[in-house]
Amino acid sequence: MPPASSRRSEWNPIKIIAGASWLYPIKGILYFVGHTRFWPLFKGRLLPVTLLSFFIYGILFTFAFLPQVAVLAIFHGPGAWINGAVLTLGEGSAIIALLFEAFFVDETLVDVFDAVLIDCGCQALVSHGRVLDTTASNSVKMLGKPTISSVYSPFSLRQIIEFVLLLPLTFVPIAGVPMFLILTGYRAGPLQHWRWFKLRDLTKKERNQEMRKRKLKYTWFGAVHLALQLVPGLSMLFLLTSAAGSALWVAKLEKERTTRVGSTIQAAERYEDEPA
Repeated sequence: MPPASSRRSEWNPIKIIAGASWLYPIKGILYFVGHTRFWPLFKGRLLPVTLLSFFIYGILFTFAFLPQVAVLAIFHGPGAWINGAVLTLGEGSAIIALLFEAFFVDETLVDVFDAVLIDCGCQALVSHGRVLDTTASNSVKMLGKPTISSVYSPFSLRQIIEFVLLLPLTFVPIAGVPMFLILTGYRAGPLQHWRWFKLRDLTKKERNQEMRKRKLKYTWFGAVHLALQLVPGLSMLFLLTSAAGSALWVAKLEKERTTRVGSTIQAAERYEDEPA
């Protein structure tokens, strides 16, 4: 049993809070904004789609917002304005999610995810999924041709349907919006690590085991990720920053995983059978 001083060093509240899964989408924003090499990935492919998202929200708030507020006012009174805004933003987010597929944004998310992993020292892991130019000046320029399917998060019709079906939860006063984000985050969270699972070549059974191990953590990550998707006009940018946050979390998990594997190998090497 480790000494008390060792146990106290392991129990570090600040370290635990800083490593909380729900913080990683926020960390992804800071990382993406703070590293200019990632900016061309947004400017080159997503800027036109971002302008289109502004157009979609403009249409929804012009024609759908006030009628929905009028219906919600029957149940919520003055709070109908807030819930109506969340409902309209959620509808816009669902439409934009479909646009992501139409504009093949998934490859850009993979580029962000892989480049952040390289920055965090996981180059060997990324090399399982694509050719890397080790002579390039930065992690984004290192990214070469994929050698496996370049999918960040698989399109989930079930997720879209659940998202739409759960939107009426926003009708519930006060608790409705948090309930909506948590229930939809339950499905969305694990999909943010799909690329990691593919780089490790996990089977379906192994993927499910990984998801079950972090079920609650994935739910919180997914809830914050989806909350950012409700910000009008910036949902596509936040999709990229969430990919960066997801990679930062994976880098931490990979460090823990390789440490455990290394310890197991060392223990096995030290073990010697007793002579018969």
